[in-house]
Order: sequence, then structure tokens, then C-alpha cells
Amino acid sequence: MIVTTTPFVAGHRVVEAKGQVFGLVVRSRGLAGNLSASLRSLVGGEIHEYTELLEDTRRQALDRMVKNATLMGGNAVISMRFDSSELNNSMSEIVAYGTAVVIEPDAGAAQPLE
Repeated sequence: MIVTTTPFVAGHRVVEAKGQVFGLVVRSRGLAGNLSASLRSLVGGEIHEYTELLEDTRRQALDRMVKNATLMGGNAVISMRFDSSELNNSMSEIVAYGTAVVIEPDAGAAQPLE
């Protein structure tokens, strides 16, 4: 499935809009992860425990969004975005969202070089 942050896919045209799709994940780092992250924050620098958690969570949210788009009959998601927030100072919420569409190659459009 093609997923793009732009409202179009180069060399293709949208033939049908299926609607909004999203993938939502809420995660919490365990006590041990929070403790090691807290200790690491005392010395500064990147907190790898949280970086890894958020990367995995974004990937999972994206996978869920693609699954929803597929179930709706789409073969692409356009205008994809991520949003995030913190819940209760202990959980992170990540949502991937966009518009599920059906696209097809546009013979009249300039094709990307290979």
C-alpha cells in the first residue's frame, strides 16, 4: 500500500475516496523503563528507552491505519499525518491518520524516472 503525506501520488490519479482512516495506539513504559529513563534524564542526552517506545508505537499505528484502509477497499492513503499526546503523565498516545483512496496510474501524467 502506498502511504504519502501529500494529497496526491505522483503519476497516479485518485478514482475513489474511501474516507478517513486511522490507527491508534496507547502505550506505557513499564516501571523499570521509567526508572532507567529517569536516571538517564539526570545526565542529559537522548533517552533511548522512550525513543524506541515511540518509534515502535508509530510503526504500530501506521500498520493499523494501513489495515483499516485495506478493509475499506483502498490501495493508498494520502495526506497521512501523525499526532501524539500524553495521557496521565505515564502513557503516550500516537495516532496515524489520513484519507484512504483508490488510485490508478495516470497515463497522461509524467512518470518518475527509474
